[in-house]
Amino acid sequence: MADVNPAAGKVASPDALANIPRLVTAYFAGKPDTADPLQRVAFGTSGHRGTSLKNSFNEGHILATTQAICDYRREKGLTGPLFIGIDTHALAEPALVSAVEVFAANGVNVMIDQAGGYTPTPVISHAILSHNRGKTSGLADGVVITPSHNPPEDGGYKYNPPHGGPADTDVTGVVEKRANAYLADGMKGVARMDYAKARKSAFVHLYDYVTPYVADLGNAVDLALVKSAGINIGIDPLGGAAVHYWHPIIERYGLKATVVNEAIDPTFRFMTVDWDGKIRMDCSSPYAMASLIGMRDRFDVAFANDTDADRHGIVTRTGGLMNPNHYLATAIAYLFAHRPQWGGNAAIGKTVVSSSVIDRVAKKLGRKLVETPVGFKWFVDGLVTGSFGFGGEESAGASFLKRDGTVWTTDKDGIILGLLAAEIMAKTGRDPSQLFGDLTAELGVPHYARIDVAATPPQKNVLKSLTSEQLGLKELAGDPVRATMSKAPGNNQPFGGIKVETDFGWFAARPSGTEDVYKVYAESFRSTDHLKRIQQEAQAGLARVFGS
Repeated sequence: MADVNPAAGKVASPDALANIPRLVTAYFAGKPDTADPLQRVAFGTSGHRGTSLKNSFNEGHILATTQAICDYRREKGLTGPLFIGIDTHALAEPALVSAVEVFAANGVNVMIDQAGGYTPTPVISHAILSHNRGKTSGLADGVVITPSHNPPEDGGYKYNPPHGGPADTDVTGVVEKRANAYLADGMKGVARMDYAKARKSAFVHLYDYVTPYVADLGNAVDLALVKSAGINIGIDPLGGAAVHYWHPIIERYGLKATVVNEAIDPTFRFMTVDWDGKIRMDCSSPYAMASLIGMRDRFDVAFANDTDADRHGIVTRTGGLMNPNHYLATAIAYLFAHRPQWGGNAAIGKTVVSSSVIDRVAKKLGRKLVETPVGFKWFVDGLVTGSFGFGGEESAGASFLKRDGTVWTTDKDGIILGLLAAEIMAKTGRDPSQLFGDLTAELGVPHYARIDVAATPPQKNVLKSLTSEQLGLKELAGDPVRATMSKAPGNNQPFGGIKVETDFGWFAARPSGTEDVYKVYAESFRSTDHLKRIQQEAQAGLARVFGS
């Protein structure tokens, strides 16, 4: 990681705040140049993202993408409702208006929040799955308008098909291609209805998102136990979409909990800035989480979510902000020991760049481990069928089955991961940091880090298709290489990079999709010095390949 900005961990200064009027004006006034790749619709692992200030997220993108989704629904015979939600970013409201205008004009029944509020990503997934349960026709799907934890200037638009999870490339590739064709053709073929008329039409429906999700929460997490144990919980929504869900949850389940910040402000002026001086609602960053970390002694356990509430950040009295990998390992160890109704064959899903301490936990539990490429979409089928009890990513995103072994969500849910930390304390009398300490005393202490390394576009292309023979590493940081892979062992799918493993450490390298860098994920079970040696030898090995 580059040098930490002096402002990191401090409340944002006024001159760092987004100019919201300018941002919204640019959304409506800007016209994307389809000849510029940076101004085209581009679906990454979490939908299309960009900012109106750079013509990468504006009205044209949303109108064209929404029409492309309508076309896709028509071709696939999807006739059920479309659940749509927004987060609290400034561009979410305008994008919702644009999307509703197109959906209504195409005769799609869209379900918008009855209170005109915000809807977390997992709530949309839960609504889709609840509607589709037992059905073979009239299936629902959904859209979430969010750039996740990205800065206030950004917008995002993602599509969840009837399985409730993130759309795979076989869907997003079609939508992206068609959306860009509409943009290039001057929006010819895009149906659109005036917003006021759309709101009064038969196709736009007000929907209560809060009640069904909140009512079902107790089937995923033992909140009666949390109540009886009197666990004192601190909650920070970081100004995001979950903010109006917490009081209904607290009241319904009688929890002893405090929402420490209920502010909603599109500038996110209450945030402490991230490592690089930018405002970013990243609940896994100690800089963005400085306010809640500073309150840790007030609560038995505290947690935060990012802006669309699909990620979690766990803060304990004994350990402060937990490393996401450490909490995933702790949650897995706890859940598989305290969910007797989960099937004996329910596996653990993790991404190739998640900590190997999860592998050791799985072995201790006698559970199958399925290692996949990066992206929560790889866990969808397993969660739907119950063949995965848990699916998690190193970036603090995870979901797990209901207590009876049926599907909860097929997208990441930071709300249940936060509440699970309270259940863990209620059941064991120890916080998650303490339980992770118990695990590492038995399984070894992991030293994990991710760094970014400068790379040219040609070098990034080499890395995408690099083979073990080309890399040719036989030894890593003093230990013999056990395996070198470019496909995830859990499903034999390429992950767009390379991973090298020894018995005491590993590294994985993947090119960034948006920046001229490649990411090096590395871990050592020896020491931080050993970790640095792994990182250095990884970069040296790749430099040899790039130079050849």
